Amino acid sequence: MKYSKLFLAAGITAVSAIILSVACKKDNASSTPANNTTPPPASGPQLIFVFKFDSTQARLNNLGQPDVMPAGHSGESPVFNGMSSHYIELAPTATTQLGNGDVLYRAPEVGSGSNLAIDFSKEVIVNAGVPFYSCAISSVTPGSYQYLRVSLAYQNYTIKWAYPPLVTSAPGTIASFVGFNTYIGSYKIKDSTEIVNANKAQGYWGFEDPYNTVTGQAPATTVPNPIAATSPIPAGSCVVTGQFATPFTVTGNETVNDTIVVSLSINKSFEFTDPNHTGIYEPLNGDSVVNMGIRGLIPMVK
Repeated sequence: MKYSKLFLAAGITAVSAIILSVACKKDNASSTPANNTTPPPASGPQLIFVFKFDSTQARLNNLGQPDVMPAGHSGESPVFNGMSSHYIELAPTATTQLGNGDVLYRAPEVGSGSNLAIDFSKEVIVNAGVPFYSCAISSVTPGSYQYLRVSLAYQNYTIKWAYPPLVTSAPGTIASFVGFNTYIGSYKIKDSTEIVNANKAQGYWGFEDPYNTVTGQAPATTVPNPIAATSPIPAGSCVVTGQFATPFTVTGNETVNDTIVVSLSINKSFEFTDPNHTGIYEPLNGDSVVNMGIRGLIPMVK
């Protein structure tokens, strides 16, 4: 880890090959909005995507099954400040392979091959309830879709930390890069700015409290996929999969907007080692970040 003042290569190549093979007919890199802006409106009835962050939603593992906190670990359900996505796909069935559904969006990328990376400077970062993508429903292939796949890229949230007895509980801010690989020029955690000018693999993070800024690399990132047995995702990707309660149907004759709420489980999604069993992150007492992956996705149509 680095202190400042007061996807594996194979996985990346697999992800890039899949995504590039489905040259997105809805959006491309040149048309994607700049960082922290919402997409421009398109004509006709819209399909709108918004995030919801739910600390009570089931906490799932990579296979979409209920997960138990390992012994010696603790977790916190953070307060989100913003999230961005890299890829959106509607999948008709549980056997639809990644990239073979209706791909609606792919964020801007730089590089190629094993150096392919998400361009952080052009990510759309929003909080809950704010549209992070929209398109004309007429551009969606008519059909019935059982699953939604969203590749998450970046998250920023507030957690509690401690350094007893001097600090028993105080807020700190995490900036976490969960996409398969991200080119970062610079990024702002809360008040401090980190200069990177390099690609960073999935799991890179920065933490800011009132006294220090710390950066590190989480060894794992959970990416729930309940249809992994029939439609797997490449190792190192962050394509989270969720099933609609009833299939989402597009007829091609829609006259009003549809909104898909991408409800993400943040149930103890900030996971860390906790040798003292205090239940609060104590970075100066040996606690280390283990996992910052989202713990499930439920798509809901409004």
